[in-house]
Amino acid sequence: MRFVDEYRSEEDARKFIQAIEKLVTRPWTVMEICGGQTHTLVKSGIDRMLPESITLVHGPGCPVCVTPLELIDKAVAIARRPDVIFTSFGDMLRVPGSRSDLLSVKAAGGDVRMVYSPLDAVALALKHPERQVVFFAVGFETTAPGNAMAVWQAAKMGLSNFSILCSHVLVPPAMEAILGSPDNQVQSFLAAGHVCTVMGYREYEPITEKYRAPIIVTGFEPLDLLQGIFMAAAALEEGRWGVENQYVRSVSRDGNVPAQRQVAQIFEVSDRQWRGVGMIPKSGYRLRQEYASFDAEHRFGVEAVTAIESPLCIAGQILQGLKKPHQCSAFGSVCTPEHPLGAPMVSSEGACAAYYNYARAM
Repeated sequence: MRFVDEYRSEEDARKFIQAIEKLVTRPWTVMEICGGQTHTLVKSGIDRMLPESITLVHGPGCPVCVTPLELIDKAVAIARRPDVIFTSFGDMLRVPGSRSDLLSVKAAGGDVRMVYSPLDAVALALKHPERQVVFFAVGFETTAPGNAMAVWQAAKMGLSNFSILCSHVLVPPAMEAILGSPDNQVQSFLAAGHVCTVMGYREYEPITEKYRAPIIVTGFEPLDLLQGIFMAAAALEEGRWGVENQYVRSVSRDGNVPAQRQVAQIFEVSDRQWRGVGMIPKSGYRLRQEYASFDAEHRFGVEAVTAIESPLCIAGQILQGLKKPHQCSAFGSVCTPEHPLGAPMVSSEGACAAYYNYARAM
């Protein structure tokens, strides 16, 4: 396909590999933030083609993977209610909670529906005024404008039977948490191009200055990632830091300003729990007070629900780039896509799923 195949050329990929091999003189560790980038790297074999001096580690860029375990339990509790139509994107349905998942609730008779847009959930609320309709609002900054628009539209229409279970997380605070950790191994980031399409990359500039770590805004095709790795390696070799934009066909420094305004109208920044990582200050969104009536946690009284992670799951270490999926003792045995212990094994963007699907159990 035109405009796709041009970013997947094997000949051009080999040229990038050769250029990286000639460039690199010492070991470097680069983290790709986005789970979609992880899957491209592993599926295309880029992680195996690079010289040994370049180590790729996988970051917390899978929003499904970092959704807290207790929030899955809250979703399950709400979805079990007979008066509720619980809606979600499909990748959340099989994410395990403490004892169940949303697909199991559906199998047991709960009204759990997969939708393709939060506005589909608004339409359901309009169609079924006798039922409560809840949308599982999960994602990074990328999906926040759509979810903000859904809440804004529901408020404008006076829908008292619509609410969202909010689990929005923000990329820059996660980067800072990784770089500021005493165990940090990351020297450069490949930033998620879709997040930057919405938010731009101004907010990354103070991070790269503070930690002297180059950040390359990168796309998702094989050649995007290879060019991003080359740019990161060049900056590291030359002792430079700053933000560079590989994904110029989609990303500008300022991003999508109208979308940012929509988000700021509905949401405010808050502390947020990350699955396997813990609390990161000012790393998420919550509804502003004037829209608090659309908060499903409060509406259904599930704020106090807590959960404990499986001691066998090392998702937190994987999401921080400290370990690879195949280094988990449960990988491919106790933990599989059919019976996952953690979200990274079942999510379409999870690092564990990528390693399992593309045979990286080495």
